[in-house]
Amino acid sequence: MAADNAPELKMDPANLYREEIFTDRKVGTIRVMTPVKNDGATDTGRKVIYVGETQLMTPVDALPLAFEIETDSLGNAAKKFAEVAQVAVERAVRELQEMRRQASSSIVIPEGIPSGLGAPGGKIKLP
Repeated sequence: MAADNAPELKMDPANLYREEIFTDRKVGTIRVMTPVKNDGATDTGRKVIYVGETQLMTPVDALPLAFEIETDSLGNAAKKFAEVAQVAVERAVRELQEMRRQASSSIVIPEGIPSGLGAPGGKIKLP
């Protein structure tokens, strides 16, 4: 395998976070992303980020959802979790419906259609 096309996997030492995970063991988790300096000390010049995570059960499998919760504390993030999660669920459902619509509108003509039953010579391929 050629390494020429491999992306550069370089961390940004000016954009580091300490991560803590909190859960109610029922609905999901909240990741508290505390900004830190490159020596590990808390960086008070940047804001803490709260990321909610849960799963949407679909007929096929569980669909993981992650969403940022705009707030200033863990307690408020827990209170706002359901509201923000609902928006993420609605967005995921819209995206799934759009993907389904696009998949159903695709026209595929198999190779080797005999002449006279479609495109002349059966050479046209549509995505």
